[in-house]
Amino acid sequence: MDAKRSKAKHDVEASRYDVEERERESKFGVHYKWVALSNTTIGALMASIDGSILLISLPAIFNGLGVNPLVAGNVDLLLWLLLGYTIMTSVVVVTIGRLSDMFGRVKIYNLGFAVFAIASTLIYISSYFVTGDAGILSITVLRLVQGLGGGFLFANSAAILTDAFPADERGKALGINSIAFIGGSLIGLFVGGFLAAIDWHLIFMISVPIGVIGAIWAYLALHEIAVLKKNQKFDPLGNITFAASVSIVLLSLTYGLLPYGSQSTGWSDPIVQLGIVVGFLLFVAFIFVELRAKAPLFNLSLFKIEAFAAGNLSLFLAGMARGGLQFMLVIWLQGVWLPLHGVSFQNTPLQAAILMSPLIIGFLVAGPISGYLSDKYGARPFTTAGMLINVAGFIALASLPANFSYVPFALIIFFLGIGQGMFASPNTAWVMNAAPPEYRGVSSGMRATLVNISFMFSLVIFFSLLVGGISATLMHTLYNGLVAQKVNTTVAAEVSSIPPTSALFAALLGYNPMKLLLPNSTLNSLPARNESTIVGTNFFPSLISDPFISGMRVVLYTGAVMSLIAAIASVLPSKDRKREKDAGAGWQGAQSE
Repeated sequence: MDAKRSKAKHDVEASRYDVEERERESKFGVHYKWVALSNTTIGALMASIDGSILLISLPAIFNGLGVNPLVAGNVDLLLWLLLGYTIMTSVVVVTIGRLSDMFGRVKIYNLGFAVFAIASTLIYISSYFVTGDAGILSITVLRLVQGLGGGFLFANSAAILTDAFPADERGKALGINSIAFIGGSLIGLFVGGFLAAIDWHLIFMISVPIGVIGAIWAYLALHEIAVLKKNQKFDPLGNITFAASVSIVLLSLTYGLLPYGSQSTGWSDPIVQLGIVVGFLLFVAFIFVELRAKAPLFNLSLFKIEAFAAGNLSLFLAGMARGGLQFMLVIWLQGVWLPLHGVSFQNTPLQAAILMSPLIIGFLVAGPISGYLSDKYGARPFTTAGMLINVAGFIALASLPANFSYVPFALIIFFLGIGQGMFASPNTAWVMNAAPPEYRGVSSGMRATLVNISFMFSLVIFFSLLVGGISATLMHTLYNGLVAQKVNTTVAAEVSSIPPTSALFAALLGYNPMKLLLPNSTLNSLPARNESTIVGTNFFPSLISDPFISGMRVVLYTGAVMSLIAAIASVLPSKDRKREKDAGAGWQGAQSE
């Protein structure tokens, strides 16, 4: 009897999906779903590319504006320029998702595209007319506005697609969109390195025509499909506590990366510690507010849906494993591997982008295939397999020496891209289809928030682990290496006591750390052979390679553990498993109860 009731229930749901699809096609046309997919994918791609494009092109930007980013007063500008966009999108996406459920997802999405296009245009213009510290400040502020527009796009792309596509095609559609969302952060590295080698202004120009065309197209072509509930209330206290909590925590974590006093990082800074505690307490307050609110910002009861809770947990852990990996690989290539192979520090960004292309290719290959297959077989097999591939990939990377052979490295990061692509598409469909239709906007916003916050957490954790691993032996290694090249012991002791963060940032930003750290008087007093050795491409990376790989292995093993936990979350026992399998990626768990 249970089997017959289950089959009858599944037949009713399948019939309802058919009716919804016919209604969509009669009202908006048979091709509307593809219009929605193409526009939202372009929006997600551009917003995501802009979130990472600066990571690899910062040297060209600071040089073009005539600013030394490693001067004490400019380090804050460096961090804000690098991370401000992501912080802004992380703070606003849940609130925007809630507003979208109230006033219309397409309407809010269109507004976001317009904000994004206007901010992109102003950044490009500003890059020509404002230079120096004022130029960096101008671009940073406008990037925050651009991040606001990106938040509008992030918050609504998945919800618009979930509304537009029938259940048996959502995995494919959301998979393509998810590839754009996550893959854009990888593509941004390559695009940034390529454009920076031509003209650094192009880094900001590329989003202008696409943003303008996308905004006009979205306004003319997209239609509101979702049936919005009337008389919905806004939750001001929930919005304030959530935004304040996320803002304070992310800012505190960002400044925790900077040296404090004699410490290599800022975790002992009382202000950083206070910020983390206050941010955590505000988040606890947010939960209490939401549990008592008549119209909560985010309905926490959604986490009672096992598929929704498990999908978001695995999403967050996978993001933690993936997000910081990009940054670590960039440091590895630009600060160690490429200089050891004779590439000048100034030319490492483009080379690093090219060398990381197997990661991007693997992701782009696996994403569409796994999204298509998840419509037929469900999400869990692919999300689990993807994370297990990641576990193996992290462990394999940890086995490489600092000066590795490129072919094994390329194969490993290719399979890491495969694993991430296998996970991303099905997980997106899994989470979005578990949410009831009236909560798709805020659910999409929460998903985007988790992706952005996981990136920030991953970056902070991985970089702190790397710095901690390097700190143990860097001072001793640098001192001995400098003294061996006839540098005065007093100067050698002073230089070798620099925070590892400064040395890594110098290499990341295209500066030869030894030229930056040693006084010209010291260099000029050395024999020509020793001076040439110290300022050459091999000296610094040769010295730090052993300390670096020690710290890097800690990072990679941590990533393997995070991926393993994400894989476990993907296979947690669920009473809803059969319905997930029966309905593929289209199961509406919250509705069928």
